[in-house]
Amino acid sequence: MTLADLAAFNAVLIISILSPGAAFLMAVRSTVSNGRAAGIATGLGLGVMASLWTLAALLGMDALFALFPWAFAVLKTGGAAYLIYLAVMTWRGAAKPIATGTKPQGRAFLDGLLVNLGNPKSVLFAAAVLVVIFPPDLSAAQIALITANHLTLEILFYTACAFILSAPAARARYVRTKPLLDRIAALLLGGLGLKLLLQR
Repeated sequence: MTLADLAAFNAVLIISILSPGAAFLMAVRSTVSNGRAAGIATGLGLGVMASLWTLAALLGMDALFALFPWAFAVLKTGGAAYLIYLAVMTWRGAAKPIATGTKPQGRAFLDGLLVNLGNPKSVLFAAAVLVVIFPPDLSAAQIALITANHLTLEILFYTACAFILSAPAARARYVRTKPLLDRIAALLLGGLGLKLLLQR
């Protein structure tokens, strides 16, 4: 593995993180509703699960799923059900005022973890990217470095978002557009859940 390989992986990862999606919108809602600490904790949960999917891909979990498709089906169905549940709850609460409070950081972390756990397809995406970028004979130290690198980028991104979005001006803008943003988040979560259920 070379530094160029790692730089290429980081470029793809940054593009992926910056693409608006269910994970990003969840981090935004957590920060605005429950404050900076909850936003950081949610981002940490999202990042830990995303980096664990990368680790799983590096260790060949995609091959394991190919050998035991029922294991992938169970994980996929459970994850899809959770994402659809989140979508319904988000849609139903879109018109309600933001319930400000202090969500326990452990709960915020778990929410982030579960959202990215609910997308086992990401391990297959990670596997495809990793196969193209990295050589097949990675050492344990190199696998650990790639996984830690992924986690670090995720944490930096979501922490920066939490600091920016916890500012009063940013929060005020979110409050004004909350019904629309919540419905977009609900559609993204529900669409991802349905896609997981319907895809083979």
